[in-house]
Amino acid sequence: MDKITEKYIEAVGRRKTSVARVRLTPSPKTTFSINNKELESYFTTQELQTIAKQPFAEIPLKFKVSARISGGGIHSQAEALRHGVARALIGHKGELRKTLKKAGYLKRDSRAKERRKFGLKKARKAPKWSKR
Repeated sequence: MDKITEKYIEAVGRRKTSVARVRLTPSPKTTFSINNKELESYFTTQELQTIAKQPFAEIPLKFKVSARISGGGIHSQAEALRHGVARALIGHKGELRKTLKKAGYLKRDSRAKERRKFGLKKARKAPKWSKR
């Protein structure tokens, strides 16, 4: 009995504290499996589903996308998935780099919450000051 080995491309996408480990496998149609759930059941809103699918809107290729996402909130997880898918597509076909880069999907958005400093209420908010 032959064991069929599937060739896949792997990449990591990040946003804030979310990390998405993405695997792309060539397939007749594009499907998503995120933490062993379908895209629609993991990202319940249409906006988050659109963010996750954005790299495929730019290109005609079809893949089975399987991802393990951890950390952060649901919105940053969707953006981390988008980043990981875009990086994996570059690993599959290097010519896509120009298209995906122009769309802004390859940029690692490093903005994150600033840490709280001692003596302050939040990262920058100081207690009320009075002269006397």
